[in-house]
Amino acid sequence: MKQVAVKTGLLENVFKLSEKKTNVKTEIIAGVTTFVTLAYIIFVNPNILADAGIPKEAAIASTIWATALTTMLMSVWANFPIAVAPGMGLNAFFAYYVVGVLKLPWQVALGGVFISGVVFLLLTFGGIRQAIIKAVPMNLKSAIGVGIGLFIAFIGLKGAGIIVADKATFVSLGHLTKGEPLLACVGLVLTVALMYRNVKGSILIGIIATTVLGMIFGMVAVPKGIGDIVSFSFPSMGPTFLQLDIRGALEYGLVSIIFTFTIVELFDNMGTLIGLTRKAKLMNDKGEIENLDKALTTDAIGTMCSALFGTSTVTSYIESAAGIAEGGKTGLTGLTVAVLFVVSLAFAPLVGIVPAFATAPALILVGALMMMEVVHVKFADLTEGFPAFMTIIMMPLTSSIANGFAFGFISYTLLKVLTGKSKEVSLIMWLISLGFAINFFMRLH
Repeated sequence: MKQVAVKTGLLENVFKLSEKKTNVKTEIIAGVTTFVTLAYIIFVNPNILADAGIPKEAAIASTIWATALTTMLMSVWANFPIAVAPGMGLNAFFAYYVVGVLKLPWQVALGGVFISGVVFLLLTFGGIRQAIIKAVPMNLKSAIGVGIGLFIAFIGLKGAGIIVADKATFVSLGHLTKGEPLLACVGLVLTVALMYRNVKGSILIGIIATTVLGMIFGMVAVPKGIGDIVSFSFPSMGPTFLQLDIRGALEYGLVSIIFTFTIVELFDNMGTLIGLTRKAKLMNDKGEIENLDKALTTDAIGTMCSALFGTSTVTSYIESAAGIAEGGKTGLTGLTVAVLFVVSLAFAPLVGIVPAFATAPALILVGALMMMEVVHVKFADLTEGFPAFMTIIMMPLTSSIANGFAFGFISYTLLKVLTGKSKEVSLIMWLISLGFAINFFMRLH
């Protein structure tokens, strides 16, 4: 009894449970809930990184360790009930644009991620982050999320074979009667239905169910023994650990890429933290959030660590809302998530079995959820709506988040000037737009 009291007292001192009006049981249950909701990233992120040429076993290890360690720091230092993991959208930008379109080695891309983390840290210490966030119009902030969502959904649809390349129309409908597209559609409908019914871990359940159906119909290898499911020989980060090429990133001049990593992470993380802390009632009446600087610093450190480990940029996850809804208010919730991610290392062989068509529904659904931000875009005013539209449409159509940023920011600045509203354009917006314009010019020469 005394030992239990000591442990409870330690948790009380670290996480201030009584002050936050919560208890150990509630926080642990909340952490389990967040983990189940977020666990799909263990399956999805390594598949995306594998498309960039990163060895899948190393991608699994780096995904888990980056998530566990950064979430642990967020929990113990900032005392936030928020999980941090490789961000959806940023991983797609990493794999399908930086590596896929620009044909850069993944080591150079990791170098870009590390540099963006350093920039992010400097912005946090210098207070510049607030200035940038205030400078970018709300319409464009909303449009960025929508555009990334469409890009993610497009990738998922391609990965599932639901849409395919076509010489005449660029893209066309795939053969839905074939096994992989058909099972992907089944998994997608199942996942959406489960999410509508507020089933915890609906995305994870959908991935597992689709994989099992693939096994039943002979499209996925069936585990032959316990060794194909559980292993105490944990996956190694060896092929990716400290393999980032910072010099290569600097020599290439990844200004727009580093800018995109930084800005997307900036808006995504800031918005997520504000939304979740408000939901957890950790924001006071003045809109102030306790330990916010620690949380933002944690995210920046996590980004640098993710590059060192061999995965794309980490960010605070909106799925943490599931645990907060279960009553999570402190870092003990996040610490529970971190511990469960470490435990999941033993199940790495099972993760390797999951095929792309089983994780594709998760990408499509995440895209649909991100699309919801479109209701905040004011399309009635063309000087606001058109730049937002260009931001949204150019991301999936050019397979580039950076291009979406560029078209949106440049068109916003030009339209405001041409319509006599130049006073609405801040100096920072001018500088960002000029930077994108210079980048376009440099591509042509």
